[in-house]
Amino acid sequence: VNMYGKCGCVEDAYGMFHRMQQRSVITWSLMIATYAHHGLINDAFQLFEQMQLEGVVPNKITFVSMLNACASVAALAEGKLIHACTVESGLESDMLVGNAIIDMYGKCGILNEAREEFDKMLQHDGISWTAMITAYAQ
Repeated sequence: VNMYGKCGCVEDAYGMFHRMQQRSVITWSLMIATYAHHGLINDAFQLFEQMQLEGVVPNKITFVSMLNACASVAALAEGKLIHACTVESGLESDMLVGNAIIDMYGKCGILNEAREEFDKMLQHDGISWTAMITAYAQ
């Protein structure tokens, strides 16, 4: 799935994913990331919903992929929904997830939310600072 996705063969990636008899959170996340990377936001959201309906709990990579998808098209309403899911799951405080939340709000032009999330973080790395500076620069 990952190889096909990285090669731009989205249909082949989905074909492989669809044929799998058992899918882990990793394979779900890889397929969601593939859709997100190629701008197929609706497909990413449909798969995210299907994943949860099948009882697979999203992990931080799943949430980061979804937040990046929202950021890439400035889908604020969907980004807020994913942000709420991160809070509910307890992953909002994870640095990787926090950085993706900041980036999403910044790319959606909601600076006060980006800053609020930045301020909530216990630690910042280069990505945190870059996401915040980029948000202000837009």
